[in-house]
Amino acid sequence: MKTTYIKLSLATILLLGVYSCKKGEASANDYSLSTNADSAAVVSEDISSAATMKVKDKQFIKTANLDMEVKDVYEATISIEKSVQELGGFVSNSNLRSNVVSEETFNTSNEEATLVKKYQTENSMQVRVPTEKLGELLTLINNKKLFLNVRIINAEDVTSNIKYAELEGKRIEKTGENISELKTNKDKVELSDDNMSEENRQKLANLDISDNLKYSTVDIFIKEPQLRVAEIAVTNTTNIDNKYKFAFFYSAKNAFVEGYYLIQRIIVGLIMIWPILIIAGLGFYFYRKNQSKKKVNQTFEEQNTAS
Repeated sequence: MKTTYIKLSLATILLLGVYSCKKGEASANDYSLSTNADSAAVVSEDISSAATMKVKDKQFIKTANLDMEVKDVYEATISIEKSVQELGGFVSNSNLRSNVVSEETFNTSNEEATLVKKYQTENSMQVRVPTEKLGELLTLINNKKLFLNVRIINAEDVTSNIKYAELEGKRIEKTGENISELKTNKDKVELSDDNMSEENRQKLANLDISDNLKYSTVDIFIKEPQLRVAEIAVTNTTNIDNKYKFAFFYSAKNAFVEGYYLIQRIIVGLIMIWPILIIAGLGFYFYRKNQSKKKVNQTFEEQNTAS
């Protein structure tokens, strides 16, 4: 009985050992994570395996999208840009801006005032980093966060796309060979030109895939959780406006000068219309003369009537 129990125990242990070995082999065949010792030492366990994952006979284009809040946007931006450069990547876009929520000017003396601005700083960045360094970069960025709003990591399997591109390349090459055997004419030139254009487009697509495989794209949006306040020394413009709003002696002098120029303009205007003035003067003269003659006649008649 004891011997039977021992045999059963040994059999159970043997079966468990075989199962464990097969499970380990299956795991090794399905996934192989990055084996770079330096990268493995700095990649945090909090980072998704999609950033560092490698699968046998598979090729992935990896991208990441981060939205988080940081203590200081400017300091975080400089740190991220420096880290990207040190990892062999580059910054393709960085749009740092301060959104002003409100601003108000407070006068502190007759000459000085303080402009108070309340604002929030944010930055939208896009960086490219060698794919094998993606996990390390995400760890460095993660250390800057106060609060993580969104983190998206994509690993797009493009194995079939690459295979299809290879097949298309062979097809285009074969088509080119077939066209070269045709008799030279207008149709052959057009076919050759179209085939060359298709070949160029295919080469461009291959270059894009190759670049995206080599470098991962990371879109980063960072902002500060609270408003900042900036106090800027400015001039008391209200007092300056009041000071120069109306200067009596200066305005009086200008009024006298303008009046003098007005008289000159009137005289010049009268000189310009001298024919009209002469005609008007003659008309007035004859009118007065006629009126005087009528008055003399009327007086004479009155005297005769009285006699």
